[in-house]
Amino acid sequence: TSLSRLLTFPLLQAPPLSHDPRMPFKRYVEIGRVALVNYGEDYGKLVVIVDVIDQNRALIDSPDMERSQMNFKRLSLTDLKIDIKRVPKKKELLEAMEKADVKKKWESSSWGRKLIVQKRRASLTDFDRFKLMLAKIKRAGLVRQELAKLKKANAS
Repeated sequence: TSLSRLLTFPLLQAPPLSHDPRMPFKRYVEIGRVALVNYGEDYGKLVVIVDVIDQNRALIDSPDMERSQMNFKRLSLTDLKIDIKRVPKKKELLEAMEKADVKKKWESSSWGRKLIVQKRRASLTDFDRFKLMLAKIKRAGLVRQELAKLKKANAS
């Protein structure tokens, strides 16, 4: 009886799967994977993995930087991937990036838009922040007025 109780105990049952258990990850470290540098002097730059050195490092390249090795901990993998061969020449990499339209796809992604907004906010001057505060106050007042009109219309 104690065994049957254990078998029917809800904590021992597997939770319902909301994804395919055989494919837990969507982004893999692979040649052609576009990544975002998340630490160091190249912070915020988009790079492409052109070769995997070992289990901790990759050879990366980008149009605006020299080819170098970087630890995977400093890279955030994106959903973008370009079709390139292993260790392509710089010219081939640039052509592949233009063909895949990496920059435009990145800027249209939600992650890319979020980073653009963060950079824009960080570059605001004190006066710009003041104008933004006034605009938010004005917008909130308009929303409040419209809401009051709707409540009044529904009440009568």
